[in-house]
Amino acid sequence: MVPPMPTGPHVDVLQALGARGRLRVLTTRRGADFTSNDYLALAESPVLREAAAAALARGVPPGAGGSRLLRGNHPEHEALEEEAAAFFGSETALYFPTGFAANAALAATLPRRQDLIVHDALIHASVRDGLDPARIAVAETPHNDVTAMEDAILRWRAAGGTGKPWLAVETLYSMDGDRAPLADLVALAARHDAMLLLDEAHATGVYGEAGRGLAAAWEGAPNIVTLHTCGKALGAAGALVCLPRVLRDFLVNRGRSFIYSTAPSPLMAAVVRAALAWSAGAQQERAELAALVRHAGALMQHRLGIAPSGSQILPVIVGSDARAVQLAAAMQARGYDIRAIRPPTVPEGTARLRLSITRHATPQLLEALFADLAVEMKEAVA
Repeated sequence: MVPPMPTGPHVDVLQALGARGRLRVLTTRRGADFTSNDYLALAESPVLREAAAAALARGVPPGAGGSRLLRGNHPEHEALEEEAAAFFGSETALYFPTGFAANAALAATLPRRQDLIVHDALIHASVRDGLDPARIAVAETPHNDVTAMEDAILRWRAAGGTGKPWLAVETLYSMDGDRAPLADLVALAARHDAMLLLDEAHATGVYGEAGRGLAAAWEGAPNIVTLHTCGKALGAAGALVCLPRVLRDFLVNRGRSFIYSTAPSPLMAAVVRAALAWSAGAQQERAELAALVRHAGALMQHRLGIAPSGSQILPVIVGSDARAVQLAAAMQARGYDIRAIRPPTVPEGTARLRLSITRHATPQLLEALFADLAVEMKEAVA
């Protein structure tokens, strides 16, 4: 007997997403990598494989067995946090299982009820998930508009706001590939006694001395909290929050996603330690990536007439969801792993291909990619 077709509100939502070209499905890897965040090609490298094998050999377990506040706190976690604080130049660090959990915990926990959070319009969904406008004042401002952020603080003060402003931005934006005006934001924070929440997810490992990120010059200041994910250029998993000790202690006591989650894998903590040590000496690898990014940017301008972002994240904005999906499928058929990015991940009307340049690429592969993409863009329907 054939089972009846499912019905109900969940089915209705899925069908509506499909009709709009926004239904998400899981697909495996296909073709040349132009979609991952493995910018330095470290994730599958012998460096991390050997680090994992060595950690297992010395008895480091894959599982923690409990939360950090119970038996799950392992010496590898503490060693990683100590080394990360020294590496990035912060007073302390705290290791989370994912960047999403870390960002949500920062937004939900550190600002107090009398405070204000001002965030960039393109801030990551993880920060938004931590916001509770019923608990705390929240203001969203246009992308990279420092004047608008200051205006939001002034309006809040004029309306009786008495707490501390918190400014939340990404140092390198994950979908547009552009940078935050960090020097201006640091000056703004100084003028208004504000805290800065800086998400370095896509900058860690790639930029700054030893791969310390775009905010390295200000890291360690008492009003700065940074997030360094370990699953992108560092090739592993988890996230390191670098911050003053008092705020670390507060997260340990009040951060629900930290308190009530099983601790990250001690084995993975050992792998991240190796990734940080490797990053400290990876000047040549960063230079190779930078050369590939420059070459890709020049090809993008020449072949597509699109100005590059200046980073390893190159958005090709095509507008409609259908066109983005069609182009992605066409490029996958040609052997490139490229995915369509659609709302709500990006604003309405800005569906795109997000080209991620990694050390998996070669100059020749980049030339073929942009030649093929130019052909497909001419043929794709609007």
